[in-house]
Amino acid sequence: MQVTKGLFSHLYALMRVMPLSRGPVVELGVGIGSTPFLHWACYPGRELVSYETSEKYYKIMCGHASKNHEMHLLDNWSNADLERPWSVAFVDHSPNERRAVDAVRLKDWAQYIVLHDVNPKYDDRYHYSDIYPLFTYRKTYQVARTWVSVLSNLVDLSELPE
Repeated sequence: MQVTKGLFSHLYALMRVMPLSRGPVVELGVGIGSTPFLHWACYPGRELVSYETSEKYYKIMCGHASKNHEMHLLDNWSNADLERPWSVAFVDHSPNERRAVDAVRLKDWAQYIVLHDVNPKYDDRYHYSDIYPLFTYRKTYQVARTWVSVLSNLVDLSELPE
């Protein structure tokens, strides 16, 4: 895994939405920052489902699987079971163009959708600006080199802490 200065910036947003939510959590793309954090934030009884398509990253993180934490290695992101109620969805997977596709799949199912790498300079990679109009609420955290946004159609984000 490549470690860069913006690698863990998503934790800032996740630490804000997790205490405000109570239901199941889905993670698209496992990682050394998000997977352990979400695992322990959901412990001992909150459902967490992590999906990954890279066998390399899956093998690194699959040790976190437990009674309440399902880990799935997929051959295609279309096979991820996303169309069900989620309280939090974390979107940080590859390939880049797939992030916007799956955020749209989650738009009517997840209370809080946390998107990593939302800086405008990355929009040619992730195409988030194409999907923003599909969401009623958006809050962006610009506290690190790599920005993070929370999107929702189900929850007014004005109560999210800064």
